[in-house]
Amino acid sequence: MSNLPRWQRITILIATVLAIFYAAPNVIGKQTLDSLPDWIPHEQINLGLDLRGGAYLLTEADLDALEVEQLRDLSASILVLLRQDRIGVRGLGVRDEQVQFALRDPERADQVLETLRRELPDLEISRTGERFRVNFSDLYLDQQRNNVMEQAILVLNRRLDETGTRALTIQRQGFNRILIQVPGIENPQELKDLIGQTAKLTFRFVLEGVDPTRGDRIPAGASLLPSEDLSPSGQPMMEVISDRVIVSGENLTDAQPSFDTGSPVVLFRFDAFGGQRFCDATRANVGRRFAIVLDDTVISAPVIRDAICGGSGQISGNFTVEEAQQLSLFLRAGALPTPLTIIEERSVGPGLGADSIAAGEIASVVGVVLVVFFMALIYGRFGLLADVALILNLIIIVGVLTALQATLTLPGIAGIALTMGMAVDANVLIFERIREEARNGRTMALAIDAGFKRAITTIIDSNVTTLIAALLLYQFGSGPIRGFAVTLSLGLASSMFCAIFVTRWMVLGWARRQKRGTRLPIA
Repeated sequence: MSNLPRWQRITILIATVLAIFYAAPNVIGKQTLDSLPDWIPHEQINLGLDLRGGAYLLTEADLDALEVEQLRDLSASILVLLRQDRIGVRGLGVRDEQVQFALRDPERADQVLETLRRELPDLEISRTGERFRVNFSDLYLDQQRNNVMEQAILVLNRRLDETGTRALTIQRQGFNRILIQVPGIENPQELKDLIGQTAKLTFRFVLEGVDPTRGDRIPAGASLLPSEDLSPSGQPMMEVISDRVIVSGENLTDAQPSFDTGSPVVLFRFDAFGGQRFCDATRANVGRRFAIVLDDTVISAPVIRDAICGGSGQISGNFTVEEAQQLSLFLRAGALPTPLTIIEERSVGPGLGADSIAAGEIASVVGVVLVVFFMALIYGRFGLLADVALILNLIIIVGVLTALQATLTLPGIAGIALTMGMAVDANVLIFERIREEARNGRTMALAIDAGFKRAITTIIDSNVTTLIAALLLYQFGSGPIRGFAVTLSLGLASSMFCAIFVTRWMVLGWARRQKRGTRLPIA
């Protein structure tokens, strides 16, 4: 009779010990856990909004502010295009929800019209003599609004759930609203802080020699922005910053908090395109001030001493450690494309969750008892061994969910219940195959070996097809659907492990202790 390889036996023992180690805190009281040493896991499974309550926020995207910003960017793009053709303009700016400007040389109006239509095809352009009024087409604006809402949902998911295991509900409602539900949140203000900041990072040049305090006019293609640096009077200093973005936060690949001479800073790294643009811009502008702008506030504006190549740098300012950590999170997750305003906020109480947990406990106990009784009745001693593997399967699922700090929801409980049934199904296939081999005249040892070997293909096929469906649910679903997919996937992997390795080890162990000619319990 074949035996399990040593590495498989060791794997079973390690998996069992670790599963019990991480699952145990779920049946130990909080006070007892707090008194245990730090090296012992203290985390319990996170319960979803439907089981323990949480925060409910309804936010509204400021699409009007987005359109104003797009018009400002359009104004800067038009200025660059016209300067390339050496065409002078006056009065370039955003007025009455349009970009308006006049030409210094009216005879070049036809050339300007042709250039704008060629380079910026999504525009509606009206012309009166040398004066132009430019705006985006309605179709383009509708597409941009939809893109902005989709991007905002994606960024919120990254900010609030970097690991993808908290079972958030983030979905669009209506034209410009986003619903956010976060289970088990203890500090709603922290959640609002994460949502409330746009965190749009840009790198732009400071326009030297322009001082609004002396009455200087802000030139076209520039803006007056406050700085985090304070003037002698204690007020924020104002800087004249070019509207042209050299590099943006979209080109960042990573951002991490760190320290420089004891002060918190944020280290960042660009992608290849952003790193090259940053290098070229600093090489060509040594001696100029380069502003780091976050949400229309100048964090710092250092003088470029030398070309900054290598694709990395740091952001320094009057940060606390918490602010540096939060800014790093924002930059990793990406900037919100438009500000979000919270228009409704409420806390969801755990009352319904308590009833659901109680009902789930009753259903689980009844289900497990019936399954154990059925397996023992139909397959005798082998059925009891399968019940042991089934209980270990449940412990492994709970242990993994606890270790990952995944969120358990009602659909997640349904996923666990489904995997329990599939785990029993795997054992049924194995035992029926062993029974069939025994009835065909094989000895006990050969029947057991053949039963496991011939059933394993069917078990893998059925579990893999279900796993594919679970992965698709996780990829394209959200909130509770992803929670169901996570528990289902973990349960499938665990049930295959227990059926193929654990049950086989116990059955082979029983068979080795039997005398020659012993009848199989399921024959």
